[in-house]
Amino acid sequence: MKRLLALAAVAAGGAYLAKYLKGKGAGQSGSTARETITVDVPVRTAYDQWTQFEEFPTFMDSVHEVRQLDDKRLHWKADVLGKPIEWDAEIVEQIPDQRIAWRSTTGTPNSGVVRFEPQGDTRTRIVLELSYTPTDAVEAAGDVIGAVGIEARGNLERFKKLIESRGKESGAWRGTIQGGPEGPRVTH
Repeated sequence: MKRLLALAAVAAGGAYLAKYLKGKGAGQSGSTARETITVDVPVRTAYDQWTQFEEFPTFMDSVHEVRQLDDKRLHWKADVLGKPIEWDAEIVEQIPDQRIAWRSTTGTPNSGVVRFEPQGDTRTRIVLELSYTPTDAVEAAGDVIGAVGIEARGNLERFKKLIESRGKESGAWRGTIQGGPEGPRVTH
């Protein structure tokens, strides 16, 4: 009986996924997720810790490694529903204590922005917005169940625990990256 129920669940899930993918026709821009959290540290502390990209695996469950290639380029290794993926990303805008925006340059198309909003002198609201385009059935399955939003929510909650328990950032990068027709420009 358990096996029959499991097969029925898989069949129903497959039928739903097929219907979902059929509705995603060519030219679909993908999906989005938006999550917010308030942390009990000043905006500078929250922002400075977020600039420590290579420490992301300490609070991002599915991320195994982030390697900073230079001031604006990162290489990521992660899992999507157990499938290992890698991609490169470029920071297209970075304004200290305000925002960091990025886009992928290889791998699954994705982009996003994280904003830091002061809530008085000792609290910060973090707003994380992600856009992505699933490229295969595994990523599409994750999209169907809202995996990116769920993961983003969990990552923000773990970031909150990390930064509030430390009370201070482990490092900082205070440079600015501004986009333009010729691409991102870094200033220190």
